[in-house]
Amino acid sequence: MDALAQSFHQPLTPLGGVLGSTLVALVPVAVLLVLLAVVRMSAWRAVLVGSVVTVLLAIFAWHAPVGDVFAAYGLGAASGVWAVDWIVFWGVIIYNIMRVTGAFGAFKDWLVHQATADIRVQTILLAWAFGALMEGLVGFGYPWAVVAPILIGLGVADLAAIRVAAIANNAPVSFGALGAPIVGLAAVTGLPLMDLSASIGKIVAVLALLPPWILIYLVAGKRGLRDGWPLAVVGSLAYIAGQFPVSQWVGPYLPDITGSLVCFAALLVLLRFWRPKRTLGYGGVELPASTMESQGPGIRTAVRGLLPFGILIVVVVAWTGPWSPLPKWVPFKPAIEAIGSLDGKPLSVNWSFAPAIAGTAILVAALIIAAVLRPRPAQIRTVFADTFRQMWGALLVGPLVFGLAYVFNFAGMANSMANGFAKLGVAFIIVAPLLGWIAVALSGSNTSSNAVFGAFQLSVARILGAPPLLFPSLNSVGAEVGKPVAPQTASVGVSTTKFVRNEGEVIRYNLGWTLVILVWLVLVGLLYYFVFPDTMRL
Repeated sequence: MDALAQSFHQPLTPLGGVLGSTLVALVPVAVLLVLLAVVRMSAWRAVLVGSVVTVLLAIFAWHAPVGDVFAAYGLGAASGVWAVDWIVFWGVIIYNIMRVTGAFGAFKDWLVHQATADIRVQTILLAWAFGALMEGLVGFGYPWAVVAPILIGLGVADLAAIRVAAIANNAPVSFGALGAPIVGLAAVTGLPLMDLSASIGKIVAVLALLPPWILIYLVAGKRGLRDGWPLAVVGSLAYIAGQFPVSQWVGPYLPDITGSLVCFAALLVLLRFWRPKRTLGYGGVELPASTMESQGPGIRTAVRGLLPFGILIVVVVAWTGPWSPLPKWVPFKPAIEAIGSLDGKPLSVNWSFAPAIAGTAILVAALIIAAVLRPRPAQIRTVFADTFRQMWGALLVGPLVFGLAYVFNFAGMANSMANGFAKLGVAFIIVAPLLGWIAVALSGSNTSSNAVFGAFQLSVARILGAPPLLFPSLNSVGAEVGKPVAPQTASVGVSTTKFVRNEGEVIRYNLGWTLVILVWLVLVGLLYYFVFPDTMRL
């Protein structure tokens, strides 16, 4: 009792009542958005400035103890490194091992060959299924960078190819980079990782019904849908069939990878027994019969490219499944406590140091993949050099943004902001995914969006008596919908096209369809709020 009495008591309205406190609590978020969207500052610098602003507000406006504020920041930074960077780094290492050894390129060439000459088949197989595989392994805009040039080479106009790659990249983002966004969301909310994986998987399963139809329409118009609709049906349902059960019962690390692999298999089986009556090119132009399938890489090429993904799946499932004690070993768990401003109950900010977490499993998978693909010493040096060059900014953002988020939550700013937004009542169901969309559109990172808004979304849910998993999950899925208009994602995505340093035109071109999918997501949120609320409860 003495310890609780001495704990920091979060003030709910420290500045001018509900409105004033809500507006001031929004300052760190506003600073981040202005620096990223207006000043166009790099993400790690913007988050560093936002961290300073958050720490100052925590100390001088919310009157949190100085020592506890810096302790909270340190715990958050440690969580960012261990829960996010440790996963993402080894995922990119695997991708680069596959790239330098030729396994990735060989698999890509085999897949392009399987796509036939029909633009609708190419789009669903390459942009939708292959893009999901890239997102599940690497994320960070790389699906655009890899897929768009392939589509351009197959005859799609440059800007349209980028849009197709971006829109196809919607549904997989929440589980992208081996589940890092959901792992981060669990860290800042304290919600069970498996429950978040399951709730987000349920939302994504409904969301994923729409994009394949949009993709076919974008490349071939209404004419393309008339006899190409089976591709949309199989593409969406097969991805869901691979994604959904893994998200419900295995965890957030592999749903994109299993979803994409099942989608590949289903589409290739479909194409053995059915083809569109007409072969259409970009714009719905009918093409003569193609000989594209007459020659190309053999099945051995595909096996060499698929084998690393099989190794990754086996290792991660064996290592992180409910039967494994490895991730549960926590030698120490430093924490600081506060008394929550919403319910007066103790809450803690902590870092669980679990040496054998999923990132370590992915490291082991990378070692096995390297042993199978046998990169030369010079190639190994290239792998690590390229990974650090590609990832150093993102690796800095992880600890910085989680440090910011932990201070934001510990001081009570998230609760003060939630107290204001809760006045919207049921209408907040529209705002929840919109906030995720805005945050990722300006930060470029689903993980950052979840770190900043995750605890706030949970607090609003608790105030309104809403299912606790719903609003944080909608934040994460709303963030994936906003990816096609994120400048930092676009800058990576256009890096292999002629639109380098012209991301603005790409973003304007993508905007309309992201809003269509956002409206679809709001409808999905209403479905789970009013019809299936129990599926979003703990």
